[in-house]
Amino acid sequence: MLFTRLKFKNWRNFREADISLSNRTFLIGANASGKSNLMEIFRFLRTLAQPQGGGLQQAVQNCGGLSKLRSLHAKKDTEVRIEVEVLESKGETGSVWRYVIAFKGEGKGQNRIFLTEERVEHRGRTLLLRPNDADRSDKDRLTQTHLEQINNNIEFRSLVEHFASTTYLHLVPQLLKHPEISGRTPESDPFGQGLLQQLARTSKKTRDARLRRINDTLQKAVPLFSELRFEQDAVTGQWYLEANFRHWRAQGAWQREDQFSDGTLRLIGLLWALQEGDGLLLLEEPELSLNDGIVAHIPLLIDRILRARKTERQVLVSTHSEALLEQISDASQVLLIEPGDNGSKVRGASAEETRDLEAGLKPAEVLLPKTRPGTLAQLGLF
Repeated sequence: MLFTRLKFKNWRNFREADISLSNRTFLIGANASGKSNLMEIFRFLRTLAQPQGGGLQQAVQNCGGLSKLRSLHAKKDTEVRIEVEVLESKGETGSVWRYVIAFKGEGKGQNRIFLTEERVEHRGRTLLLRPNDADRSDKDRLTQTHLEQINNNIEFRSLVEHFASTTYLHLVPQLLKHPEISGRTPESDPFGQGLLQQLARTSKKTRDARLRRINDTLQKAVPLFSELRFEQDAVTGQWYLEANFRHWRAQGAWQREDQFSDGTLRLIGLLWALQEGDGLLLLEEPELSLNDGIVAHIPLLIDRILRARKTERQVLVSTHSEALLEQISDASQVLLIEPGDNGSKVRGASAEETRDLEAGLKPAEVLLPKTRPGTLAQLGLF
C-alpha cells in the first residue's frame, strides 16, 4: 500500500497543508522549518493503529500532549485534523482508501482528547463516519478511535495494518555503541538502539542473506573493510557485530561495533532498514556522518534494494544534502518546506521553477537554495 496524499491542519508549526506523495519523496527545508514534524504525522498514525500500547490518547501523549502538538497558529479553530489517501498497489490510479481523524481537547477536568471526526472510505464508499448515534449517547466513546479497536476495524483492517507497519529511522551511533547511555530502548526504536536485537530476532536464513548484501556494499564504501559477521558471545549470550579490516597482519584486524565509525554504523542501519518491513519507511537525514561520495549514491541504493524486493515499499526522506539531491532528476519527488509568519508551508516546484527544471537544471540547483536563510552571510559577524 502507498500513501498518495496527506492533508492536515493545526499540526505543530503548520497551519495547514495539502501535499501529494510519490514512491520516493524527499523533504527539504531550513532548520526548524518542520521536516521532522511532518514525518511525525505518520508516526502518530502508527501509534493509533498499534494493537498494544497505542490509541488516540497515547498517540497525543507521545507528541508531548495537545498543547505542544497543536499549532500555535491555531487561534480560533483549535481542531487538529489529518487526512490521508492510500493506494492498495502501485499500478492503481485514484484514491482507494481515505482516512480522516480530527480531534480537540476536552477543555476541562482531565482535558482528555475527544474525536470530532473519524471517517473511513474505500473506493468512494463510506465504511465509517463518526460521531454516530452511539457516540452521541456515550461521549466517552469519542476518546478512542475505531482504528485502534479490533472489534470495530474489521472492514478496514488492511489499512490499520499499513499504518502500524510504518518504520522511522534516525540512527544515533553513540546509542548503539554505548547502550548504557539511554537505558531502556523505546518500543519503536527510532534511534537504532535495538539494531542488534532486531538482527538476533530475524531468522538465520533471512539475516544471513541481508548481511551478505550489506557486506558487499560495505566492501565498496568503507576503505580497508573486508568482512562483516554477526556473532553471539559464548559466555554472556550477547550478540554483536564484528568487522575485519585489512591490516599489515595477514589476518587483518577484527573490530566490534563499539569501534566502528559513526558513518559505518549509520550505513549498516540504513541498509538493514531498507530490507526489513513493508510499510512506509521514514528516513531522517540519512547523509549524516557519511562521505558525500556515499551520500550521492543513497537514492540509487534505495531504488535498487527496494526494486529487488517482492513487495513495493514507500520511502520518505528528509535531507539537507546537496550531494543527495544532485541525484534526483524528478522534481515531483521533492517537497520544499518554507517557514513563514503564519506557519510553515509545503509546496512543490512553482511555475517559474518548473521552467528552470525543464531547461535542464536539477532540483538541487533550483529548489535547495530556497532552504538557505537570507541572512546566512552574517553568521561570520558573530
